Amino acid sequence: MGLKWGTMCLMLVVGFLPYVFADYQGHALFSLRRNLKDPENVLQSWDPTLVNPCTWFHVTCNSENQVVRVDLGNAGLSGSLVPELGDLHSLQYLELSKNKLVGTIPPQLGKLKSLISLDLYNNNFTGQIPASLGDLKSLVFLRLNNNSLRGRIPNELTGLPNLKVVDFSNNSFCGTIPTTGSFARFSAKSFENNPALNGPELLGAPYDSSCH
Repeated sequence: MGLKWGTMCLMLVVGFLPYVFADYQGHALFSLRRNLKDPENVLQSWDPTLVNPCTWFHVTCNSENQVVRVDLGNAGLSGSLVPELGDLHSLQYLELSKNKLVGTIPPQLGKLKSLISLDLYNNNFTGQIPASLGDLKSLVFLRLNNNSLRGRIPNELTGLPNLKVVDFSNNSFCGTIPTTGSFARFSAKSFENNPALNGPELLGAPYDSSCH
């Protein structure tokens, strides 16, 4: 009897795990929805009473019901991002470009170890690039252009081995442009129209304490 009961309990737990995981993702995405204004109702299907967010529009999941894409570019959204986005551990593509988003980039996005593409361009983001984005070792595309970001470009980003496309143009970055690691392959065009950016980083140059 004990063995049979234990087997039944294990089956129940294993069967329940995908739903718990899906609900965890749904909580993260619904936290984002609550923080956004959505005049065009593109998030209308993001219903928190549904356990699985894989049924929501603009959300793509893999065969294991893990969220791998969020596509909300040019959706007329305003508001700010939420730290809960960092809980979407299987997320590969986060597309939020061409909206009216404000506030800072949450440092919790650095927890998205599977992220391949981060597109936040053409918004109104402020503050600095979180150094935690240097933990996104799978990242290939990082586009932050046409915002109001400031401060230094974190040297932590130079350690991203797969980074092939960056665009930091049309912001308010200051200091120098990193030139080591993955940044050795990027041209000046990726950094243009940042009036306080002083060109490529020079070895042995004095630290500019005025940039913050």
